[in-house]
Amino acid sequence: MNAPISVQSVRREIPSGFLDALASHFGDRFSTAHAVREHHGRDESPYPAMLPDGVVFAQNTEDVAWVAQHCHKHSVPLIPYGVGSSLEGHLLAVQGGISLDLSGMNRVVAIHAEDFTATVEAGVTRKQLNDEIRNTGLFFPIDPGADASLGGMAATRASGTNAVRYGTMRENVMSLKVVTADGRIIETANRARKSSAGYDLTRIFVGSEGTLGIITEVTVRLYPQPEAISAAICNFPTLDAAVRSVIEIIQMGVPVARVEFMDAWAVKATNAYSKLTLKESPLLLFEFHGSPAGVKEQAGIVQDITRENGGLDFEWADQPEDRSRLWTARHNAYFAGLQLRPGCRASTTDVCVPISRLAECVSETAAELDQASFPYTIVGHVGDGNFHVLMLLDPDNPNEWEESEGINHRLVQRAIRMDGTCTGEHGVGLHKMAFMLEEHGQDALDLMSSLKHAFDPNNILNPGKMIPQR
Repeated sequence: MNAPISVQSVRREIPSGFLDALASHFGDRFSTAHAVREHHGRDESPYPAMLPDGVVFAQNTEDVAWVAQHCHKHSVPLIPYGVGSSLEGHLLAVQGGISLDLSGMNRVVAIHAEDFTATVEAGVTRKQLNDEIRNTGLFFPIDPGADASLGGMAATRASGTNAVRYGTMRENVMSLKVVTADGRIIETANRARKSSAGYDLTRIFVGSEGTLGIITEVTVRLYPQPEAISAAICNFPTLDAAVRSVIEIIQMGVPVARVEFMDAWAVKATNAYSKLTLKESPLLLFEFHGSPAGVKEQAGIVQDITRENGGLDFEWADQPEDRSRLWTARHNAYFAGLQLRPGCRASTTDVCVPISRLAECVSETAAELDQASFPYTIVGHVGDGNFHVLMLLDPDNPNEWEESEGINHRLVQRAIRMDGTCTGEHGVGLHKMAFMLEEHGQDALDLMSSLKHAFDPNNILNPGKMIPQR
């Protein structure tokens, strides 16, 4: 099987005795076994595996600081690793080095229910946190689909289906504990709801994808569990009618908690994978949070708007188990899509545009994909202008890979032309790095490079990512 997308990989030489020093310090929490390295050298991206030279399994912040100090001293690459669910090659060891597995740092440090905050270690996953706080009457709303770690979610500025109401990790991270490239341990902020004291270091590290520091603890905002929750499905005759309904709903100011789009192929795949019987046409999935009266009012307004755009009557999912099954099926849309073409390899991409340009961007993209030589699906967190394309490719057909990369390039250009971004959710990693100049301009990239050099002068933290070389 051929590698679908190649990338220039120049491994750094590991100093003599360096791996032995790690083995001596960490014992069986350090491994150079091929199977372990391979597991940490691949993700859900279309790139071939790029293996680290060794893997350290950290148990606390002091472990992370020790590794960082020694990697900094010897200029050895250091790549943080959460659960390996990234889609754009974030964790691949492009230059070799050490993969730092933080999954063992999975303790909930503190829950301050009266302040609506929780502090967790970087390896705590979103589901684990919500299980921990279930009896407090609070919940953490950010849900990128995979049961990602909170440290990884902060590092990639993740969002998900609830972002239209509750925001992304950018709005919901209050403070971080971070290990710098040279092994210092810093706290970026306290738990106060606001501060005017100094530079906002928290926001600098959120979304930095492990290139500026290693996040070891995260303090996040929590929210009261809604008094009433109701979910509904609405089918449409066309993709354009569904997306235009979303635009009108958002412009009306209706505070929907979730509004997700699935094209007909995505619905077909979801039915087969999750054993559902959804009507196989473009659809929107809604969820409403609030008081019983508020939820009823929101649903009534939304139903009126969807009917005006040709939407069918709502199909309701009021019981918790029905809602859970529906949203689990939506979160599994990626894996469902893969079943449309057994043996395929997926190339995924996402963009985000202002809500007023969403219908235009989605329609133009679907029209181009309809002419492609391979199947595809489109899903989206369309309430905030973000949608995803899954292209299902023959791994042994280089022509399909080249065609898909061309479509991806034109999609990104289309989004940027509409005052949007090359990625609303997946992050930059390797796959979106080529578009950073087009989106930000050289002066902004030079400033980012200066920031990177100031934080990481030896370029050891996840090197070869985020900022393209000039």
